[in-house]
Amino acid sequence: MKAPYLTQEAIKAFIRQALQEDVADGDHSSLAAIPESATNQAKLLVKDEGILAGVELAWKIFHEVDPTLHMEILLQDGAQIHYGDVAFTVHGKAQSILTAERLVLNCMQRMSGIATYTRSLVKLIEGTGAKLLDTRKTTPNFRMMEKWAVLIGGGTNHRFGLFDMIMLKDNHVDYAGGIKQAIDATHQYLEKLGKPLKIEIETRNLDEVRQVLETGGVDRIMLDNFPVEQLREAVALIGGKFETEASGGITEETIRAVAETGVNYISVGALTHSNRSLDLSLKAYR
Repeated sequence: MKAPYLTQEAIKAFIRQALQEDVADGDHSSLAAIPESATNQAKLLVKDEGILAGVELAWKIFHEVDPTLHMEILLQDGAQIHYGDVAFTVHGKAQSILTAERLVLNCMQRMSGIATYTRSLVKLIEGTGAKLLDTRKTTPNFRMMEKWAVLIGGGTNHRFGLFDMIMLKDNHVDYAGGIKQAIDATHQYLEKLGKPLKIEIETRNLDEVRQVLETGGVDRIMLDNFPVEQLREAVALIGGKFETEASGGITEETIRAVAETGVNYISVGALTHSNRSLDLSLKAYR
């Protein structure tokens, strides 16, 4: 089952906005150089190693540009890809293929890079029971696709935005006057609005963990920038009363040790803000 944010309406709106940015009043290069009646074909050529993502989105982009384009999918989202692989072919009006080309590549290269890095981290924590989460550290107006890519890579989505979960971070706690004040005010707010949102609170040390345990009223405790030994101690202290999430500066070198402390979730901002795109090309062929 897909994530709730991946609606047909939302995807279509993204594609139309992206095409408006890129095409505006016309792809004048293609309109000028290619006869309107010309038909051709192209293949999505892989020039890298990793996990493929964005195939379904590519189909939707081609269809939005020109519903008469035909796409033959050879490799699905989530497939392991190697240099020289062909992910799909597209056939139809040459002008339409060229108009869609850059948007398809921009999305697929970025999404495939995210899916590849996500898959590598998921493998590093296999067998621990911990789940890998993304964050809101995403590209404006491209969050939906970046979070989709995390799912394709085997990760788990955190909240989508500010509206679908309460997260009381350090600044919220400090502005509210403390952990108890922040949690109490949040419950009053949610009761007033009648919103059944889950509540997560960030803690910076073991003393703050103890304050949350004394106050209660949350669903998950974030353990931010805790050294591994303190993480293990915090997890034991919480004792399964609330979900736990480790966050902050977690790398490929440290993620296994973090997972082995018994935390339920590990959030890694680098999934969406610090990885390279995969090298993919759309090449004409006969």
